[in-house]
Amino acid sequence: MKLSRRGGAALSQRVAFDEPAGTDDGYGGKTPDWAERFRCDAEMRHMGGAEAVRAAREAAVRTFKVRVPACSDLDGLTEAWRMRDVRRGDAYNVRDVDRITDRNWIWLVAEGPLAKQG
Repeated sequence: MKLSRRGGAALSQRVAFDEPAGTDDGYGGKTPDWAERFRCDAEMRHMGGAEAVRAAREAAVRTFKVRVPACSDLDGLTEAWRMRDVRRGDAYNVRDVDRITDRNWIWLVAEGPLAKQG
């Protein structure tokens, strides 16, 4: 495993962040759709041990702690967005966004992968 200068794992994953962009279905609802807003390198660490994580594991959902560089492109990032692993094509629900702990990094909690659409 390649290490960063800070002593942690390097940003070895490539992720994209998608914003909900549903379209009007003509019946007062929205058709679910996504619009890619940003791509960047990330570090993904599988979380284990917590009760909620164990429950998710039983439901075949994995939970990850994700670190991405803080930048203005991600200012609008919320728990309504999703994250995709660009190389594998897997999509993850963003469950928590932490911009406060470290001004150089945005820390996320992501769950998935989600079932593939199509």
